[in-house]
Amino acid sequence: MNNKPALYGGIKTVEKSFPWPIYDESDIEAVAGVVRSGEWGNPDCGDIVRDFEDRFAEFCGTRYALSCVNGSVALRLALIACGVRPGDEVIITPYTFIATASIVLEANCIPVFADIDPGTYNINPDEVEKAVTKRTRAIIPVHFSGQACDMDRIMEIAGRFDLRVIEDACHGHGAEYKGKKLGSIGDAGCFSFQSSKNLTSGEGGMITTNDGELSAMMDSLRNVGRVKGGEWYEHHYLGCNYRITQIQSALLLNQMKRLDHQTKLRHENGTYLNSLLEEIDGITPLDRGVGETLHSYHLYIFKYDKSKFSNLSKKDFAEMLAAEGVPCFMGYPQPLYKQPLFREKNFMCYAIPGNVDYSKVHCPVAERACNEEAVWIFQNAMLGTRHDMELFAEAILKIQKYVNSR
Repeated sequence: MNNKPALYGGIKTVEKSFPWPIYDESDIEAVAGVVRSGEWGNPDCGDIVRDFEDRFAEFCGTRYALSCVNGSVALRLALIACGVRPGDEVIITPYTFIATASIVLEANCIPVFADIDPGTYNINPDEVEKAVTKRTRAIIPVHFSGQACDMDRIMEIAGRFDLRVIEDACHGHGAEYKGKKLGSIGDAGCFSFQSSKNLTSGEGGMITTNDGELSAMMDSLRNVGRVKGGEWYEHHYLGCNYRITQIQSALLLNQMKRLDHQTKLRHENGTYLNSLLEEIDGITPLDRGVGETLHSYHLYIFKYDKSKFSNLSKKDFAEMLAAEGVPCFMGYPQPLYKQPLFREKNFMCYAIPGNVDYSKVHCPVAERACNEEAVWIFQNAMLGTRHDMELFAEAILKIQKYVNSR
């Protein structure tokens, strides 16, 4: 083993790259076929869009799937269609992308942060239950990194308090909870097709549901308030044009041919990498066996203990690991409630009471994950070989040996 870290001029442990997105001539031809047809729009020329929606619904095991411009809009449409009203509270996790919170504000509702589980980094059902008040109307569990939340507990709490559940499955394409696809368990499921996602067309989103009334309302909201059977210039609800294009749908339909294989490969590699990293002192893989039967590993996350690495900061460790050729990142530097949006209350909404004060929010598990523990390996790296997983572990051991010998 070459012991000098690549960051300081040594040889990289991992020499190969992990390209993303993965495509071939069939993807190019799928898009070119739409271009040649001259029928690019939706809904006027939306046959390919409908084909994609039907295919995605079948894949997820839901009655309906409705495409839209991105995952953020998918969450917003689902929340509004679920009937929230200004001033209602929505329980969310502090360890997620900003959109999970900002769409709540856009709906003139109040985000309420419930801390995460220390083993999985998903929202902790015990904390969700504590956060419920008479103003709570919905829960948005985020299947972070593609690891399924404890949906049995969340659905039980929702049923007991008459709450809506919107699954944020933007990391969870193809992943499963007790044999059910993520996005098929709550009232609605939301997906993103942004460029980093496990299924991508650069941008785009999808909402899945088994509820016919909910589907009809979301369909209207994404299509400028029109309703099925209505006239073109007849608008019933406060919708907007959130429609996806034929070109995106053609690309996604073709990309879906790879999704099952890619998801299973990420799952297998993640399981194998867990077995390697759990042998390294100071490195702890996140918990498995809490309901997920298929993990999509949009991110592979492990916990880093700097005391076993001569107190090397998490940021410096992640920088050294990336230099070794492992596609990785230190993760979120802070929980959502510490963002300027919340600290400065730049909500631009009329329904957020003045006494709402996020400076008093404290989620210790999420803060520890952000400040000290969590390191992310990106999903494209999880499409490598078993040998690549061994090299990732080797790179960590190389760094540990170096810093502990200084």
